[in-house]
Amino acid sequence: MEKLNYVIKEFNRLHGSEAQAKILEVKGDEVIIEFEGTFCKTCGLYDYFDDISWEALDFGIKIRPVEVLESEEDFERGRYVVKYKLER
Repeated sequence: MEKLNYVIKEFNRLHGSEAQAKILEVKGDEVIIEFEGTFCKTCGLYDYFDDISWEALDFGIKIRPVEVLESEEDFERGRYVVKYKLER
């Protein structure tokens, strides 16, 4: 869990002007992460979700997004809750 917190911290450092991530729940091999922000309109939305996976590799964690559980969008902001699977 500590390494995963570092992953989120690094993601927020790199993407903080566009999106912030927060761990909502860790249960077994599943992690629920919330993303909020304005998100870059020229980038693919799912790139943000995949970036967590890339950041995690730097900390020796294999994690992949498997499902968007919630999504809320308005003109300038969005909120997404994404389920990830930890691979051991």
